[in-house]
Amino acid sequence: MSPDLTQYPRAISTSKPAMRHTLKLAAAALFSCGVAHGDENSPAASAPLGLYVRGGVLMREGRPYRGIGANYFSLFARVLKSPDDDSSLKNLAALGAAGVPFVRFMCGGFWPVEMRLYQEDPAEYFRRLDKVVVAARDAKVGLIPSLFWNPSTVADLCGEPLDQYANPNSRSIAFIRQYTTAVVKRYKNSPAIWAWEFGNEYNLGADLPNAAEHRPAVWPQLGTAAERSARDELKWPHIEMALRAFAETARRHDPDRVIASGNSIPRQSAWHNVREQSWRDDNEEQFREILSRDNPAPLDVLCVHIYPESNKHYPAGTTSIDGVIGAAQAQAKRLGKPLFIGEFGAARQTGGRAAQQAVFEEFLQAVWNHQVPLAAFWVFDLSSQDGDWNVSFGNDRAWMIELVAKANKRAATRPDDIPRTPDSKTTTW
Repeated sequence: MSPDLTQYPRAISTSKPAMRHTLKLAAAALFSCGVAHGDENSPAASAPLGLYVRGGVLMREGRPYRGIGANYFSLFARVLKSPDDDSSLKNLAALGAAGVPFVRFMCGGFWPVEMRLYQEDPAEYFRRLDKVVVAARDAKVGLIPSLFWNPSTVADLCGEPLDQYANPNSRSIAFIRQYTTAVVKRYKNSPAIWAWEFGNEYNLGADLPNAAEHRPAVWPQLGTAAERSARDELKWPHIEMALRAFAETARRHDPDRVIASGNSIPRQSAWHNVREQSWRDDNEEQFREILSRDNPAPLDVLCVHIYPESNKHYPAGTTSIDGVIGAAQAQAKRLGKPLFIGEFGAARQTGGRAAQQAVFEEFLQAVWNHQVPLAAFWVFDLSSQDGDWNVSFGNDRAWMIELVAKANKRAATRPDDIPRTPDSKTTTW
């Protein structure tokens, strides 16, 4: 059955690679620890645009920055598909007005057919993307565009198997460099752009012992290859070359802004997948090795995506959300790279409102406890995920937006205090 192009299901568990590959997206109040305004001698006056790193500290407008934003997957996808549909632009403004300072979004097409406009009429393609950047600027909402969301799309566009990502002279690497150059040069002077990101969770598809079962989808009508082979089974060297091509190109044209991988927290067995082709659990040292590998220089933040595990089985031998975030933050500090939790959230399947809120607050509390500078919840205004992950102003999960806004506001005004309510035994945001 042909897939519904509006369906981009959310991954559920890093401990179940097959499930993540099946379900994963086939799928104005700014929080700052003192934003400077005013005269030309203020820190903000001479600071780089967007987010940047100095001495291992995430910075914005000349000062250390911490904030919690949202994933807005369909922000550009909706405009790309229907240029007269401005609903996502209006909702972006509403999100900013509600106290959410930035969004991460897919900056391109998910399927190869959705990139044909860029290939055939780049002027029109960028006219549509301009709408997003201008809307974000006007709404004072930061943007973190993720340029190559779906791991197979570039290779399919270029008529190559995925192993050509490891070939520096391949058409795929040339496309990555070309598209990155076009996007970064066009928008590097916009205050709306806060960071550049490569793609979405490529690391979860790398070096799987059962890789033949998880080759990319075959939907020729959507522009994919007509068939797959072992050459389409991702290995880390493929990802590393593509990631470096993107990051080095972005840094060449933008010397300061944060560059992120978009990778998830490593699978519990990622080290053993590579070394032994086994599913044995990695120890803490092996976890740190893979986490560092997944975010190489010149990337200047450590990027992870973290979701609740029903069996409390998290990487690095940890058994809680707080534990795994603490382990990731500890390695980020060792490397001098600020931690970016690019995705977190609580699905409807967690239970009723109380159960979902308990998990969501657990994430917010862990972000606070471990002084994580940047995080974004999954997902805002994505109707195809109403049954599990979607958060909107019009559904029964809008309270998540309120909690994020409160977390941003209270942290900005009370940076040395953990906000509590008298009737709660745990922190309430």
